[in-house]
Amino acid sequence: MLKEIDYGTPKVHSKQLVTLSIDGRSVSVEQGTSVMRAAKLAGISIPKLCATDKLDAFGSCRLCLVKIEGRRGTPASCSTPAEDGMIIQTQNDHLAKLRKGVMELYISDHPLDCLTCSANGNCELQDAAGEVGLREVRYNPQGKNHLDNQKDESNPYFTYDPSKCIVCSRCVRTCEDVQGTFALTIEGRGFDSRISVGHNTNFFDSDCVSCGACVEACPTATLMEKSVIEKGQAEHVVETTCAYCGVGCSLRAEMRGEEVVRMVPSKTGGANEGHACVKGRFAWGYATHQDRITKPMIRDHIEAPWKEVSWEEAIAFSATKLKAIQAKYGPKSIGGITSSRCTNEEVFLVQKMIRAAFGNNNVDTCARVCHSPTGYGLKETYGTSAGTQDFKSVEQADVVLVIGANPTDGHPVFGSRLKKRLREGAKLIVMDPRRIDLVKTPHVEAAYHLPLTPGTNVALLNAFSYTIVKEGLYDDAFIQERCDLDMFQKWKDAIVHPQNDPQIVAKVCGVEPQDIIEAARLYATSHNGAIYYGLGVTEHTQGSTTVMAMANLAMLCGNIGRDGVGVNPLRGQNNVQGSCDMGSFPHEYSGYRHVSDEPTRLLFEDAWKRPLSPEPGLRIPHMFDGAINGQYRGMFVQGEDIAHSDPNTNHVHKALHNLDLLIVQDLFLNETASFAHVFLPGTSFLEKDGTFTNAERRINRVRPVMTSKTGKQEWEIVCELAQALGYDMSYNNASEIMAEIAALTPTFSGVSFEKLDQVGSLQWPCFDQADLGTPVMHETGFTHGKGRFIPTEYIPTPERTSRKYPLLLTTGRILTQYNVGAQTRRTENHKWHSEDLLEIHPHDADERNIQDGDMISIQSRAGTTSLRAKVSHRMQPGTVYTTFHHAVSGTNIVTTNNSDWATNCPEYKVTAVQVEPTHRLHNWERMHAPIEERPLDE
Repeated sequence: MLKEIDYGTPKVHSKQLVTLSIDGRSVSVEQGTSVMRAAKLAGISIPKLCATDKLDAFGSCRLCLVKIEGRRGTPASCSTPAEDGMIIQTQNDHLAKLRKGVMELYISDHPLDCLTCSANGNCELQDAAGEVGLREVRYNPQGKNHLDNQKDESNPYFTYDPSKCIVCSRCVRTCEDVQGTFALTIEGRGFDSRISVGHNTNFFDSDCVSCGACVEACPTATLMEKSVIEKGQAEHVVETTCAYCGVGCSLRAEMRGEEVVRMVPSKTGGANEGHACVKGRFAWGYATHQDRITKPMIRDHIEAPWKEVSWEEAIAFSATKLKAIQAKYGPKSIGGITSSRCTNEEVFLVQKMIRAAFGNNNVDTCARVCHSPTGYGLKETYGTSAGTQDFKSVEQADVVLVIGANPTDGHPVFGSRLKKRLREGAKLIVMDPRRIDLVKTPHVEAAYHLPLTPGTNVALLNAFSYTIVKEGLYDDAFIQERCDLDMFQKWKDAIVHPQNDPQIVAKVCGVEPQDIIEAARLYATSHNGAIYYGLGVTEHTQGSTTVMAMANLAMLCGNIGRDGVGVNPLRGQNNVQGSCDMGSFPHEYSGYRHVSDEPTRLLFEDAWKRPLSPEPGLRIPHMFDGAINGQYRGMFVQGEDIAHSDPNTNHVHKALHNLDLLIVQDLFLNETASFAHVFLPGTSFLEKDGTFTNAERRINRVRPVMTSKTGKQEWEIVCELAQALGYDMSYNNASEIMAEIAALTPTFSGVSFEKLDQVGSLQWPCFDQADLGTPVMHETGFTHGKGRFIPTEYIPTPERTSRKYPLLLTTGRILTQYNVGAQTRRTENHKWHSEDLLEIHPHDADERNIQDGDMISIQSRAGTTSLRAKVSHRMQPGTVYTTFHHAVSGTNIVTTNNSDWATNCPEYKVTAVQVEPTHRLHNWERMHAPIEERPLDE
């Protein structure tokens, strides 16, 4: 179906049913359902313009009038609740006359250019005029009107044509109720009413975040995608899943042949329920960008030019080189890295190729550098390496603790859901060195913002627990029933140590002690307290410790096992969860089972018909170290730009330069490809067939909307390379790969393409075909039995400030760009964020004679780069902040090799630096200088 059914008003949830008669048809609906929705459920359409099932009833257009037996007048069906025994007429002569009169007024001030209008065939005003039988307009066409109003073309993705606006308020209400930005308003009164984005401004320069919700809500061509204006209306739809952040929005690709006309959020999407952000909604053009490489390429050394070859030659070249390296240096001299941007099926086959065809466990994933502490910390405490809730759960939260995350920028669709809950009355605690938007944004203000010093997360969380234990605010009944009491007592004895007293911790964290105490009380005394966190938690030397500290805190207050609570990681990339689930770590098979576990290993050996090593392989940092010392010589990199994204860029570049063979599988010639000997072109999400798993463990189908630009699926390429190495690995389609995943992975045993196509999505664990998944984890018990409290001693990071490096640099993301920018920089999103900036507090800027917009040098113990300054009160004195979306910025030149003690997740969030004015872009010169001329690692 090209258009999803719109029932006019949202679904209500009630156990009580009412039965009514509409045009002679009996229909039973949940109590509180509108008459309009009840009619639609009975197969009867009532004309409407201001109503949509994404918004509460507004009742302004007066088209949806009905007659109710025994009542006077003609009430609006959108705002009239259905009642038991109602008898309703939706059509009679009187209603027809009223509707036609209303429609005549709308059309009298509307351009009559339907044949050439971009919305022709998909215009609700046009449809409504047909429904009411309007054939002429009696009003004087020369009368006062808005037909000469000028278009606003400033937004790169859509236009605003006020001459076609009927002031139905759907865009304004959507911006408020769904997105929560409040960027739009109705300016003026009566005839002078118009939609406005602010006084004397346009869409591009306004507070609009270009989520597209207003465009989707508009019933006319007032707000219209430029792609639709250019290409025309779509003729078929394919439902797929967004390939950006870990929210995992379901999208409907509206197509003309194999060309995407527009991307629309799916109302039935479990994660997004009809909403999207600027990236998922509009930034899909990279998939057909001219920079795409679609032919395999090889070269003998990295200074040589690339040579286009056939697939057969590229595969043979790669296999010959890999065999030669292993013959000379041993079976453990090669390995690979899987991608969190690829499907579960693609990731599963890469780790299978490495274990079965390479003959070792030297497989790791980019999740190592973002969320590996999540897997470790939650597995140690709760027994499962994943978040506890679905996103919808936040709608039941009373207090929300956000730590080390910026949902409105990094996970904007969840951010909108969170803001809606906060507007409804939930309280918010923000732990972040930076004043993120959630601290204060329209109609939302945090109860507490705790601007802690980077690297002190553990100390602050321990102070929360100290306060709660000392004041007896913990949930003893939950602990007695659900937790290991011996471990709790040991933890409790440790947590009440004076070093965790807020009076002491406040000096460590740079936060007022009373704020710590009051925020802890707020979380502990709420009925439902939920924790949401991001990379500001995990990318530290104590990342795993922090995850365990949050898990302890949630158990302490009984905030586990029901809606509205939990410990919830906001995963950075679209398939970070899936890449971990699929066995991408060197010590674990799929389902987080250790390679040394004999029954598990025998299960895989039997399925794969190959002896498998019981010894864990190399992690990414150890691969780099091995490359530099000459023991590790060949690498397969799937869909990751490690030369840009991994810390201490000079160290990474030297490692890659030392490799005898680097195979890169990707869409574009990125920074990593400059060190490659083989480039195997990959497929975009628009060409993939498979599944992604989002941050809430939701497995979503990814369906191809066009044929592969390379002529192959990525998993086919991996199979061919494995076969060239002498290991038989072949499948007919991606669904067969999922069948193998399900057969070997207990938590996925009930998952199949057929089932996903039937039910839409599933949240693992899903143990059998009758199982519809698990939205909320640990409802009656923890995966490993009793919950485990684990002591979390605060140990300061070795990265310290000094006279030479007096500031702390922390990093993050921005709304319009994504990760290393390979995708978003090749879309119109670059117009909002064309360069990475260094945010610095005015006090620190004044001390260094830095003005807003100045080029500045950033020096650390690892290296030097240059960025433009942005003087901002978002920062605390002593802390600076930047993003890492542009390769030219070289942000990771200055980050160090420090990493989490348990998982080697890099400490991106704490780097001691000095900042001073400069006139040169050191980073570009240094990144592209000969390797031997770069400084040695300190």
